[in-house]
Amino acid sequence: MNLFRKKSLNTTSLSKSLLKKELKTVDLILLGLGAIVGTGIFVITGTAAANTAGPALILSFVIAAFSCTLSALCYAEFASRVPIGGGAYGYIYTIFGEIVGWLVGWLLICEYLLANASVASGWSGYVHGFLEGLGINFPQALRASYNQANGTYVDIIAIIVTLLVTYLVTQGAKKALQLNNVMVIIKFSLIALFILIGVFYVKPVNWTPFMPFGLKGVTSGAAIVFFAFLGFDAVSTAAEEVKNPQKDVPRGIIGSLGIATVLYIGVTLVLTGLVPYTQLNVKDPVAFAMRFIGHNFLAGMISVGAILTLLTVLISMTYGLARLIYVISRDGLLPIGLSHVNEKTKTPKNATLIAGILSAILAGVIPLDQLAAVTNIVTLMVFVIIAAGILKLRKEYGQPKPGEFKVPWVPFFPILSILVCLYLMFQLSLSVWAMFIIWVTLGLIIYFTFGHKHSQLNKDA
Repeated sequence: MNLFRKKSLNTTSLSKSLLKKELKTVDLILLGLGAIVGTGIFVITGTAAANTAGPALILSFVIAAFSCTLSALCYAEFASRVPIGGGAYGYIYTIFGEIVGWLVGWLLICEYLLANASVASGWSGYVHGFLEGLGINFPQALRASYNQANGTYVDIIAIIVTLLVTYLVTQGAKKALQLNNVMVIIKFSLIALFILIGVFYVKPVNWTPFMPFGLKGVTSGAAIVFFAFLGFDAVSTAAEEVKNPQKDVPRGIIGSLGIATVLYIGVTLVLTGLVPYTQLNVKDPVAFAMRFIGHNFLAGMISVGAILTLLTVLISMTYGLARLIYVISRDGLLPIGLSHVNEKTKTPKNATLIAGILSAILAGVIPLDQLAAVTNIVTLMVFVIIAAGILKLRKEYGQPKPGEFKVPWVPFFPILSILVCLYLMFQLSLSVWAMFIIWVTLGLIIYFTFGHKHSQLNKDA
């Protein structure tokens, strides 16, 4: 049984792809920003400052950004040197072989599913608050996922929005991302407005004590706000629909992460300067800060912007998940029907539908509070494997060719990336590790009972 059979590094899968090539660098940067800039700015900044790091949350963001930047550099070299679809799944399949590639794909499916479900649930909460302001109240049973103590059973709005976004993504990459791009621009305008107005109301006294929870609070905060940077890897899953993937995908990854980092640092500085950190444990900290200084109208605009923001994350993550399932299915590790491409729209319709339906079920009926950290641990594990993959790529295939993206300071940067990611993983609880082990075990069962036998490489052998 050959568990480590590999795809060819010189594969022509991108050039033979049935998907329509129409995306450019700007589309990829906006796709990445749509996935990254969401709950991180509008939710996590407040709760993490109040409960974990205080004004020193800016250092937590710097640590998390540094970790993600190291991983992004590794992603960028893979995107430039390995012309294959599926993002990290495809890269690792090529370098480490089938079983490791499958496990990376399985972890990414978990990441995207949980991210989709949690974003849809968060979006539902914002919409319920907006509707209540208009005097419209849903029955308690339909307001949130199953929680018998609270009398909730199904989050109907989360299900509806997930299915609507799924339909939109089936209509073609360009159509879905055009809407995403418009909403990203609106979102950025509101964030810029918050910074430009808020900076005049900053009181430096609110930044003291700067590190109320000590260095441990800063590092724990980094493990929490790491979630705020997830999504840049979705750019790599778009490779088969990009006109010039070897140049545009690395630019999209680095560009989106860089812009998001600047935004997070700016918003955190202004936010903790406007409001004492002890008062930021609220669901809408950015809007709350505007109300705190008397700008109620702008606070309302930001609340609407938050709704749009979460929708862009849902579009980007659904898009990335569908492309991932499509490529894994095409390789035979999932049922082959999921790799069907619609003749009219040139999109993987079946993969998109299954991605949307599973996300809708999770968002609608399963409480996700305890599962949020699982998203972090599976992503960090993928980042560890990607960094190790760069070391193997350099060892087996040498330096990048002229014009290809190159990770600087190899092996130092990849090894540092592995150490930082492992450190952040060990900041998470034992219950999170238990769920991680369960998910990996389930993935191994699927591979040995289905994937290994039906693999395209097994058929070609």
